[in-house]
Amino acid sequence: MGLPVKEQVKYWGIATAILVFLLYFLGNVILPFVLGGAVAYMLDPVADRLERAGFSRAASVGVISIGATILFVIAALLIIPVLIQQTASLFNFIGTSVDTAPTVLRDLDKWLTDTFPALAQNDITLSGSLKNVAATVQSKGGDFLNGVLSSAMSLINVIVLLVVVPVVAVYLLYDWDNMVAQIDSLLPRDHLSQIRGIATEIDKTLASFIRGQGTVCLILGIFYAVGLMVVGLQFGLVAGAIAGLLTFIPYVGALVGGLLSIGLALFQFWNSVEVIDGATTTFATDWLRIGIVAVIFGVGQFLEGNFLTPKLVGSSVGLHPVWLIFALSVFGTLFGFVGMLVAVPVAAVIGVVARHAIRSYKNGRLYRGFSDTE
Repeated sequence: MGLPVKEQVKYWGIATAILVFLLYFLGNVILPFVLGGAVAYMLDPVADRLERAGFSRAASVGVISIGATILFVIAALLIIPVLIQQTASLFNFIGTSVDTAPTVLRDLDKWLTDTFPALAQNDITLSGSLKNVAATVQSKGGDFLNGVLSSAMSLINVIVLLVVVPVVAVYLLYDWDNMVAQIDSLLPRDHLSQIRGIATEIDKTLASFIRGQGTVCLILGIFYAVGLMVVGLQFGLVAGAIAGLLTFIPYVGALVGGLLSIGLALFQFWNSVEVIDGATTTFATDWLRIGIVAVIFGVGQFLEGNFLTPKLVGSSVGLHPVWLIFALSVFGTLFGFVGMLVAVPVAAVIGVVARHAIRSYKNGRLYRGFSDTE
């Protein structure tokens, strides 16, 4: 005879409280293990495919490790230094480019002050506001970047990121199927089929979102970065990386990356073309390049909405964008960077459990009463 529902709720509540306690107080300690587990989870389907192709589990993990090492070395030598350099230059660019802002801003400023004289009386101007924002970004942005770089490049963090995380990921990937089998053997026998059903739905949701959306982010990030650099945008790699990273929140990546890229294009390509007419030299705006920047993000959105997301993510993920933003905000505030990492998986788990609870509620007496009709 199984335990009463009241006792089960008590024990599962205690287990959940312990898990939250450990996550809150051991956030920095468990960070490499969370990262390693996430990497192993994402690469497990690749290892399974290699096994079906005839490789052993050890050989599959070896092939994946070699491939990942090669990609990491290429990124470390070619991409990461350029990305850091462009990010640092971007903060300075924002602060120093305000005085040379496009004429359209000054024209808009004049129109606002002529239309609304109260703005001029209170010294409220678009250019002034822009200068204040730029000064803040330049002063705070440099401090933020220096703090991030000094923290990330410290010896302990380098060891954690470059040694501990890959080692944990390799061991977890090698033993992934055994760990799943061991966890399955510990499930309560009375609820085995129910828990397996929920776990399968959770895995499907996580696989669809994390693996699928992660692939979409990578593809779009590369597409945006390469396209913007080909156009000649000065900070195209940074803008493309930002757009790619934020793509996991629908529409946010394209909106933020598009506005950032078009704004940078306006500063860079406004009055950038020399037009020589006899003894007179004037400057013209390179509308073609500015338009191409906008087209790049339009094409990216078309590819994402019509090809990438339907094929790689699917339509049955069940994670609403607002729920994702809320989860990221709450877990990031409570648990810091570790909370940001586990926010999406936990949100997916809560969503699956909530849908299961709703189905159970609608099939139960509390909802249906004693009537046999719907």
